[in-house]
Amino acid sequence: MLKGLDGDAQAWRVLLSDLAAHLRPFFKRRLFNGESDAEDLVQETLIAIHAKRATWDRNQSFTAWAFTIARHKLIDHLRRQGRRLTEPLDDASVLLAEHTVEDGVMRRDLTRALSILPARQRALIHDVKVTGLSVAEAAERHGYSVAAAKVSIHRSFKALTARFAAGAAGSNDED
Repeated sequence: MLKGLDGDAQAWRVLLSDLAAHLRPFFKRRLFNGESDAEDLVQETLIAIHAKRATWDRNQSFTAWAFTIARHKLIDHLRRQGRRLTEPLDDASVLLAEHTVEDGVMRRDLTRALSILPARQRALIHDVKVTGLSVAEAAERHGYSVAAAKVSIHRSFKALTARFAAGAAGSNDED
């Protein structure tokens, strides 16, 4: 270190090379995922030592000074790592899907329209037509036989058609 500070480039290269050989195991022992992060930390530490070499007090231990920098680099790395998500998202596309005001209005209108149906029929229609379950899956989920579920869906649509067809005809008369 002293020779490097005095301008000996070869001594400086040897110091950094030797120091890297000591820093790798230091970081690997302290990291869970080892190799790549350890190598990144070695490089960050060597850069910091190079950048801050003028702050080293020649009357103090170089090793203690260098490993203090390494320790701080490790702490910074662990802090950054602690802020990362560690569980992968199964399907992040739902989070990135584009939703518009119209989507919200359509959902509200659909909820309003289905609200005239009894809860059990409403849930069956929602599962089959909105969620996309098969009639058999929805029937099993709500305690219907497949035939009874088909009849219930048919009757629900008939009731909705009667209600809203009459409402639409009435609104046309007012226009």
